[in-house]
Amino acid sequence: MPPRSLAHAALIAAAVVPLVAGCASGVAAPTPSSPAAHATVGPDFYDEEHPPPPEGTITPAPGSWDHVHPPKGYRAVLVTMGTDPQTTTLVTAIDEWARAESVSLEHIVVTKHDEIIDKVERAIDLKTELVISAGNDLVDALATITAAHLQQNFLVVGAELAEPTFNVTAADWPGASYRGEGLGASSTYDPKSFTPERAGRAIRAGTAAVLSNHTGIVISLD
Repeated sequence: MPPRSLAHAALIAAAVVPLVAGCASGVAAPTPSSPAAHATVGPDFYDEEHPPPPEGTITPAPGSWDHVHPPKGYRAVLVTMGTDPQTTTLVTAIDEWARAESVSLEHIVVTKHDEIIDKVERAIDLKTELVISAGNDLVDALATITAAHLQQNFLVVGAELAEPTFNVTAADWPGASYRGEGLGASSTYDPKSFTPERAGRAIRAGTAAVLSNHTGIVISLD
């Protein structure tokens, strides 16, 4: 097994231990929460006669999220890993969204794989309305961590989880749908597809889904 795969396996194993211990001791899993929706998306955001199933994929019509804005005082934290141009483009777009929407956005930067779990849990401990992630290297660990924190909403931008729980939403596009080690992407990965315009639409469409309580799905943009 390649060193990187071993590192990922170790991270996931470390995250699984507390879950197993909790079950063995009779501790109940977190109770799913259904917070009140902050906004309503446009009628073309999804097919209202056939709502997306859990883990389903929708392709919202352009502009169907334009009237969705975070409420006053909305707080989020952005966890990033990677200095590649793709991740930098995502971070820039997310920062611009936060400034335009007056969102209080904290940054947590992961520099090494053995920091991922601690830093994502630090983000969760901030108890913000939303934890946003940018960077393919975070995907494998998020698949486990998010399932252990069902009370927290997560938004993965520019990638997706293969089997997200109801509290995880992803926003990506063909060319930017990495799903983790060994799974690759649901479409051919294309670094050139990471444009500021696409990244901007992804953060806005993704947050619109979360704010309207359409979570646990993939928002696939053109």
